[in-house]
Amino acid sequence: MASMSNTIQFSLQRPHFSSPHKLASRSVTTLVPFKSLSVVSNSKSFDISPVGLSSKPLELFKCSQVLKPRNNVDVFITKAAAAADAEGHEIEITDGYAKPTKDFAEKFPALVTGFFFFTWYFLNVIFNILNKKVYNYFPYPYFVSVVHLLVGVTYCLVSWSVGLPKRAPIDKELLLLLTPVAFCHALGHVMSNVSFATVAVSFTHTIKALEPFFSASASQFVLGHQIPVSLWLSLAPVVIGVSMASLTELSFNWTGFISAMISNIAFTYRSIYSKKAMTGMDSTNIYAYISIIALFFCLPPAIFIEGPQLLQYGFKDAITKVGLYKFLSDLFWIGMFYHLYNQIATNTLERVAPLTHAVGNVLKRVFVIGFSIVVFGNKISTQTGIGTAIAIAGVAIYSLIKARIEEQKRKAAVAHAQ
Repeated sequence: MASMSNTIQFSLQRPHFSSPHKLASRSVTTLVPFKSLSVVSNSKSFDISPVGLSSKPLELFKCSQVLKPRNNVDVFITKAAAAADAEGHEIEITDGYAKPTKDFAEKFPALVTGFFFFTWYFLNVIFNILNKKVYNYFPYPYFVSVVHLLVGVTYCLVSWSVGLPKRAPIDKELLLLLTPVAFCHALGHVMSNVSFATVAVSFTHTIKALEPFFSASASQFVLGHQIPVSLWLSLAPVVIGVSMASLTELSFNWTGFISAMISNIAFTYRSIYSKKAMTGMDSTNIYAYISIIALFFCLPPAIFIEGPQLLQYGFKDAITKVGLYKFLSDLFWIGMFYHLYNQIATNTLERVAPLTHAVGNVLKRVFVIGFSIVVFGNKISTQTGIGTAIAIAGVAIYSLIKARIEEQKRKAAVAHAQ
């Protein structure tokens, strides 16, 4: 496309002045005709569009808003902006510099965030269903936990090798910070799987609804943070609901119950140590390093607790029941879905405010409980159903109150900084 002349002259029409005020001329290099400009100068924002189109370079533009009297307005149009307009995009000029308009993700952030939430829920539900199906013919949660992490670590190593994402360097100091996080992650993950293997998925998630209670307790009595009375009161229905559900749960056993409780404690301390390990590293790399370290923590119990049984009859029984191909493919896919749903969850929660984060976590648990009951046909008593509903409602109330408190703290900090 032919380029414009080296000098462009603008004219702004002002109703309050008898003659046009000319803008200062600036040299422009390798420019192409463009459709429209959106100019932001100080606090004023206005559009400039061609008065007429011809084969000659554009010389006259009109302004849609009245400007404050000013002698000169300098506008610089960069080559990048010109190239973007050559492809049919509009150009925005902000503080004297031209740039292309926003992309799809910036124009429709709610739509993109909604897609992230949908993907997170979908992967989580598929993981929970497939994971439970594997336990029905291969009840070795310590080994399965290793498989989850091993597949995820392999995925991370392959991604690093192709530069998607680029591996962030790690030093001794960061390794020491991430090790406690990884240990709590490994413990919580293994105990969750022990619970999934022994009781219904819906019951495990009902027990895990108590995690906010353990989090509040740790904040109050370990970290010394003062928890408002309103938060403690919102936790009462959570405790009552879980107690009701546990008393009449048809799949109840102490191993599943205690394992889920240990998982709650482990994930609570994971959150505490994670705050101490906050770094400038992106979440994808952080989660990759945590997975690698956690894998080393999960290997010893899998070898010593389940190793002899697996070698003697565990693998043989599973292959006899479903065949070698299905057995291996099931192990691979549960590991892949586990890693992907955790990674997408991390990326999703980075995009949203605390309130949206809280609501998203509660809805996720509702989705998983509901789908697991439908898929596996788990029979639950009326009291268990009511207790589960009360517990989830309590978690929702707690999450909303906590999110509002965090938002108030953030706004107060911003106001104080100003």
